[in-house]
Amino acid sequence: MNVDRPSWFKIALQVRGSVILSILPRVLLCGGFGVFISLLHFLKWPVSLPILSSIVPSIVLGLLLVFRTNTAYERFWEGRKMWGTLVNNVRNLARQIWVAIEEKDPQDNTTKKSALRLLPAFAVSMKLHLRQESINSELEPLMSPSQYQKLKLMNHPPLEIAFWIEDYLHNQYERNCLDVYQLTAMKELLNSMINVLGGCERILKTPIPLAYTIHLKQLLLIYCLALPFQMVKDLTWGTGPVVALISFTLFGIEEIGIEIENPFGHDDNDLPLDNICAAMQRNMDDLISLSPSVHKQVKDK
Repeated sequence: MNVDRPSWFKIALQVRGSVILSILPRVLLCGGFGVFISLLHFLKWPVSLPILSSIVPSIVLGLLLVFRTNTAYERFWEGRKMWGTLVNNVRNLARQIWVAIEEKDPQDNTTKKSALRLLPAFAVSMKLHLRQESINSELEPLMSPSQYQKLKLMNHPPLEIAFWIEDYLHNQYERNCLDVYQLTAMKELLNSMINVLGGCERILKTPIPLAYTIHLKQLLLIYCLALPFQMVKDLTWGTGPVVALISFTLFGIEEIGIEIENPFGHDDNDLPLDNICAAMQRNMDDLISLSPSVHKQVKDK
């Protein structure tokens, strides 16, 4: 058993990362409406209408909510797989560059390290691109000052960095520092990195259809506001709390889908892109820290 695992009750009562604050106004509205219907019933108004239970069948609403949540989770999981693929491609390409490309001049080692740092720079710029944020100082230590200034002017920074990496590979091929088979293998990894970028852009720019979203919200609202009329005869003053509890459940499921359908932001329920990028930078620092003798021994093997 993992001793660091939080207790069940601690997780159940945790507010941060949950959707409680997001759905609270809607829950209070429905609960308050239930109390209002209870008051009207207490005043002998004819507000008990069990027939309203057939307006929105529970099974229909449940299926819509399940479909909504599953669709959002598929987007979240696909985004995670995309970033996992990126991590593997960056590691593999870095390993091949470090081991396969021959160093003929003393300056070649410095140039190679600069090229390796562009790999985590690609990931960082991709993260900023998906978050629709401008280039910031996070990228500055990963490239030369001229590259950093140029990147600020680019409309699509990740593609520009991919171009720099490919340009480096072609230069090394022209200098006979790697053969055509090695170049082809490295370009395939670079192409896969760009495919990951395109896949994440597809997730980001293909939201859940608006008509579906509107219809689900309308059905949720109708269902929750119809609940007090169905329950008030049997529950009287307990109608408000029960309606609030049911509304909390339904609105919470919908809000979870909204939270995770775009997994590239800063929310607690989004992918930990900052940690993933930091891990790639640490991997690159570890690789670059290999001494020339160790590098030569690895190459000779």
